[in-house]
Amino acid sequence: GQLVESGGDTVQPGGSLRLSCAASGFAFEKHDMTWVRQASGKKPEWVSGIDRDGETYYTESVKGRFTISRDNAKNMVYLQMNSLKPEDTAVYYCAGRYHIGTIVAGGDRAYYHYWGQGTQVTVSS
Repeated sequence: GQLVESGGDTVQPGGSLRLSCAASGFAFEKHDMTWVRQASGKKPEWVSGIDRDGETYYTESVKGRFTISRDNAKNMVYLQMNSLKPEDTAVYYCAGRYHIGTIVAGGDRAYYHYWGQGTQVTVSS
């Protein structure tokens, strides 16, 4: 299986970006999907997750600004990011984990069965 992220860019504070993640080679509809970010010199941070049934979860710092969604027909997961702040600057990774009943809200790659190559988001004036 494979995950490929896209959509990262440099934007000004207050701007918006939409990240996309294309999945292939595994049963996407049976997996919970997650976005994890890692800022330079920091540990990976779990940002948001959507389970196989469409239930969504967010870390406190992005609630009300970020929206995760999925399209099972297209094997895609998205992260709409609004009101971006400099502290949102990081490499954003898409990750997938077979649904076992509870979504995993962790940043460690070891939690996940599939992990993308990452896309850089920079928020700067």
